[in-house]
Amino acid sequence: MNATWSRPKEASKIRTIDVDETSDLAVGATLFGAGGGGDPYIGQLMARDAIQRHGAVPLISIDELPKRGLVLPVAMMGAPTVLVEKIPSGEELGRVIETMQAYFEQPVVAVMPAEIGGINATIPFVAAATLGLPVLDADGMGRAFPEIPMCSMSLSGVLANPMVVTDEKGNVVTLRTIDDDWSERLSRTATVAMGGASIIALYAMQTQQVPNAVIPASVSRAIDAGRRLRQARQATAVDVETLLAPFGAKLLFRGRVTDVLRRTVAGFARGQATLAGLDADRGDVLTLDFQNEHLIARRNDRVCATVPDLITLLDAEAHLPITTEGIAYGQRVDVLGLPCDPFWRTPQALARVGPAYFGYSLPYQPLQTTP
Repeated sequence: MNATWSRPKEASKIRTIDVDETSDLAVGATLFGAGGGGDPYIGQLMARDAIQRHGAVPLISIDELPKRGLVLPVAMMGAPTVLVEKIPSGEELGRVIETMQAYFEQPVVAVMPAEIGGINATIPFVAAATLGLPVLDADGMGRAFPEIPMCSMSLSGVLANPMVVTDEKGNVVTLRTIDDDWSERLSRTATVAMGGASIIALYAMQTQQVPNAVIPASVSRAIDAGRRLRQARQATAVDVETLLAPFGAKLLFRGRVTDVLRRTVAGFARGQATLAGLDADRGDVLTLDFQNEHLIARRNDRVCATVPDLITLLDAEAHLPITTEGIAYGQRVDVLGLPCDPFWRTPQALARVGPAYFGYSLPYQPLQTTP
């Protein structure tokens, strides 16, 4: 069964994403990835190649979805440190979509990012360009998180089950699990066996389920942020707080990376980075704990930001976001905090994505009220 989608009569009003906008998307998605989501440059190259070969991709809003059909999140799974050396071929996306369509005996009418972080913001555009599908302007996180159940779909009653996992060799695993925690556990095991990185499809939704299950407009938001950062690179002086004020950005620290400890454990990139303060922050020290994404920021051992709010690093001169696998000794960086989507501030959501879930005996403090 082939993926099908029909353009509405007023198709000229639908926004399309061309080669040039993939750069802004990749940069903005890295900002919202909070250090995670995989190398955005790899995803950008894959999306550019697919769009050059097949044409621009429609980006549609929730109210532009057809009345029937499947909306399917597709993503890369695994440690970002592995993806740097294990680049997907692109054929994996066709396999997971074909497998999911055969399972449901329904066509996929749109793909979407599972998360709007790093490579996982651009992966759906590769699939969409190749198969002639639109991308839904939404995702399941409004940022990046390290585990499958950390999705708005999961907490809204949509199951990751069935889930399809594949690799560049052609191996395909279809999982039927009792809950999303088991989907995480078993797909992570399969991904490790596949070399530490895989392509996945999960959280298949009927179109009528989508409005109450996703975080809307996150793709266009990432493109906007990337455009702002591109324009900043052409300016002589930049105040990053003002530049990113529409996204609630707060400058937490300005410093230089003095140490970074990073290791790949059970399919995650885990570690800690240490920064020495510069300019107004001279004499202070900031430490960042991460598990694919930054989890906790401490200034002189005092917590100044925690997950699920976003903690992200910008190169102080190039104004480009830095992923956790890209942090290196000597870098001069601006550390930014951005408030998470309000969805993640409910008690139910914090039980899944708050500091306690990651093993920290810290209360969550919303970014805007953190001293």
